[in-house]
Amino acid sequence: MAVAATTSKNNAPTCANPRAVPPGWQVNRLRYGFNEIDGWPGFAFSDNCSEIHRRMALMNTEIVRLFVFDKPVPDPFKRWDFFAAVVEAVLACGAKPMITFAKFEPPHDDPVRIERFVKRSTEIVWNCLEQWGGEEVKDWYWCVWNEPNNPDVGGNLSYRDYLTIYRAVAGPVVELLAPHTNGARVRIGGPSIDGTQRAYWLDWIAQLLADVDDDHLAFVNWHMYGDWRPAAPVETVKVKLVDDPASPNGPVFESLVMARTPQYDARARSVARLIGEREILNFCGELNTIAHHEHAFTGGLNRDVFGAAYYASALLNLMRGGADLEMRWTATSKHWFGRDDAYGLVTNDGVPTPAALAKQIIAQHVGRGDLIRFPDLDPRLSGVDIVLARAENGRKSCVIVNTGPNKRQIDLTRDGLGAESYQDTLRLDASTDGRVARMKTTGTITIEGYGLVVLSEDTSQTVVD
Repeated sequence: MAVAATTSKNNAPTCANPRAVPPGWQVNRLRYGFNEIDGWPGFAFSDNCSEIHRRMALMNTEIVRLFVFDKPVPDPFKRWDFFAAVVEAVLACGAKPMITFAKFEPPHDDPVRIERFVKRSTEIVWNCLEQWGGEEVKDWYWCVWNEPNNPDVGGNLSYRDYLTIYRAVAGPVVELLAPHTNGARVRIGGPSIDGTQRAYWLDWIAQLLADVDDDHLAFVNWHMYGDWRPAAPVETVKVKLVDDPASPNGPVFESLVMARTPQYDARARSVARLIGEREILNFCGELNTIAHHEHAFTGGLNRDVFGAAYYASALLNLMRGGADLEMRWTATSKHWFGRDDAYGLVTNDGVPTPAALAKQIIAQHVGRGDLIRFPDLDPRLSGVDIVLARAENGRKSCVIVNTGPNKRQIDLTRDGLGAESYQDTLRLDASTDGRVARMKTTGTITIEGYGLVVLSEDTSQTVVD
């Protein structure tokens, strides 16, 4: 039943023999990735960096997004050695960097400022070619700007100003890299658009696809968080809500945020429709439960068992929608004011959070190129996400995610999930104390509230520590 996955010119997974894909199955296109931003010192320099790299490799990390000119990251013009060390850390994980060129101060339509920005961007590409060589750098990714529609993050550019900047950067970057790609497309794209509920984010994707030809656009990139409002009474945190209402709190907020995970499927499909038959990749470049780094703001929902269920559900929905990449914000926590922030999947000391462990066990059992199927479920299983996976080597796996707070029981025989295929179960829920528990598979699977299980023929090679 397994089908070998090949890649197209643009490195998008295709099926060597599409007619061999059984009805109801599809080829999993999803790459696993990360943004590595505030926590880069721990990622590149700490005593625990090798453990962080090991952990990211266990999550089958293929792409790690790095920034230049923005965020508290190494300035490649002031400290190239720091920037190079972060790149080396990405390569140590077995991944490829996505270098994001962002940003410069307004006015964004000033030709002199644009020219300087292009010069700085291309100098970075040139220096990367000099240090790591064309054979390595040809496989890297290059992104122009970050959230140009977000006033607080990207400067609130107009689309026309962004398009001018994109074209100005993409042209010389492609010219520098094309001699090394053996005819393949240079992996450059954008706009890394903010996809909050109020933003007309899809407009930007549609316009960029219409205005840029395929030789200068290898991927389109969009962001989605469950919410950007606090998971706490707004009076208790410092937050600018613009014209948005304060969020509900407690169980109502949790239900609201978790109810949005099917949007990852819908958004990926919407972008795919705009792409059509063009060989352009569909990237979800930032995702997390809540867009904030403070614990008082997120209430633990980014990284605890709830965060594990949210992330697992988001991954399954991105697989279903045919997305080519997910990039969690972020990989490594920033250590500040005596503790780690509320974003990183892995602490600055290399300790995995429950959300990290969820990704780790999913990534080891559902890989890019696997055949996947999303079974039709009985209505009584509303709120349960399930994917079946079949690898080319014959591995059979099943991931079941409970997106609700109540205990759920799934009868593998009754629900047609092939109970006879699975001997072992990996479980992460309220009963496992933030760790992954191994157990033998029985006919009935129980998940205690928010959480997930991975079923497999044999988990003896699965790393869960």
